[in-house]
Amino acid sequence: HRSGSREGWVAGSPQEVTRCRADASCPAPVPGQELGSGEYSPPSSPAPWSLPRWRAYLAAAVLCYINLLNYMNWFIIAGVLLDVQKFFHISDSKAGLLQMVFIGCLLLSAPVFGYLGDRHSRKVTLSVGIILWSGAGLSSSFISPSHAWLFFLSRGVVGIGTASYSTIAPTVLGDLFVRDQRTCVLAIFYLFIPVGSGLGYVLGSAVAELSGNWRWALRITPCLEAVALILLLVLVPDPPRGAAEKQGVVALGGRGTAGGRTSATFGESNQSFVWSTLGVTAMAFVTGALGFWIPKFLFEARVVHGLQLPCFQEPCSSQDSLIFGALTVGTGIIGVILGAKASSTYKKVNPRAEPLICASSLLAAAPCIYLALILAPITLLGCYVFLALGELLLSCNWAVVADILLSVVVPRCRGTAEALQITVIHVLGDAGSPYLTGLISSALRAARPDSYLQRFLSLQQSFLCCVFAIALGGGCFLLTALYLERDQAQVGQPGTGTSTPRMHARLRADPVGAKSTGHPLHEPLAS
Repeated sequence: HRSGSREGWVAGSPQEVTRCRADASCPAPVPGQELGSGEYSPPSSPAPWSLPRWRAYLAAAVLCYINLLNYMNWFIIAGVLLDVQKFFHISDSKAGLLQMVFIGCLLLSAPVFGYLGDRHSRKVTLSVGIILWSGAGLSSSFISPSHAWLFFLSRGVVGIGTASYSTIAPTVLGDLFVRDQRTCVLAIFYLFIPVGSGLGYVLGSAVAELSGNWRWALRITPCLEAVALILLLVLVPDPPRGAAEKQGVVALGGRGTAGGRTSATFGESNQSFVWSTLGVTAMAFVTGALGFWIPKFLFEARVVHGLQLPCFQEPCSSQDSLIFGALTVGTGIIGVILGAKASSTYKKVNPRAEPLICASSLLAAAPCIYLALILAPITLLGCYVFLALGELLLSCNWAVVADILLSVVVPRCRGTAEALQITVIHVLGDAGSPYLTGLISSALRAARPDSYLQRFLSLQQSFLCCVFAIALGGGCFLLTALYLERDQAQVGQPGTGTSTPRMHARLRADPVGAKSTGHPLHEPLAS
């Protein structure tokens, strides 16, 4: 008989139950539901979504490769900035506006992609983003000097395309791996942020020097991105949201739920998400300004030391972009590995290890960046040494920050949380910092005699705000450490769609008692 209760199929009498069991045409009773006279079929857990380990690692490798290309697009223009300024006849403030347009379009589209990524196919969304940014990058290489506004517009479209990847790709990895595996994979994934950024400088400057035309740098990357699109479509799966956590709970005999509390997602009740977002925003403010202007700063420092002639016509010397790119790649690899290793080791003795590592590295990076700026007109070697140390310390945070977010946000909301964090990071961070730095530099230069030394000093002094931003970021991560354990416990509560190691231990010790506490382990399937 069909019943109107929440339990679904209910047999009306013991005789009908017996007859149905003997009849193969009768529908099988749903596990965990009433059969008649108080009888219940034994509950069983649904089969978890699974993927062979080699397929998961292959998908992670493809996503890392695309992340490399993603960040090469971020900084390929910075590697040929002097040539771009000469070609389009733009000042420092307008050059900073170029990066602001790119980041502004990225942050405006990130919430849209986050919404789509939480509700629709993530693979399709990622594919559309790759097509957008590669097509816009290729077309921008054919723009004439009289249509500079079109070049600005094309960089905005590139920003829209990259927003899809920056928002969604970490959530795919979060659903393929869990806990320590996820920390390790995210460390490798975020390793390609500094590596891709450094290779962007190297590719832009090297291609400009070899071909004599900076625009060829924008024509090479679309070929690599076409390969990336094919690999994404063929090799990367689209796992269910929270698949890794659900698989871990099923292995213990339980089942996570998709509904339930939303207070543990993000917002005013999730202080660790708020403060870690502000901390990484301060870090983005610094990396945005330094990443865009440091190659030019180093070039002008060499001119001040008499090691380089001023550039009055393109192509300009790209030696400093190559050196800075190599530094970024080297320090990025070492920094991300050190940060991930320190996090996984220190977490065993201190559950607040992740924000404390981020705070320590930022507070130590602040004096390094300050000394690099101050020593530039005195000794280039000292400038490079402290600049490398500062980059190394900043790079320690990339994978650790991502792991903080994934640990305090429920799986079904991670795409939206990533989008919200990216929006805040870029609105208050690297969207405005290159433009603000260029604006301060132009304002200081306007009040001083027109000489190369004064140009250099104006750019140097405009960087000093970055030192204060790094220190503020360190303070935000210290505040994150105060709330981390509480917010992780909220995410692991029943109804949030995930679980914590402490919950797993409790379920092993008292699986029957979990029913009385409301854990979904023994609830009827229909609920």
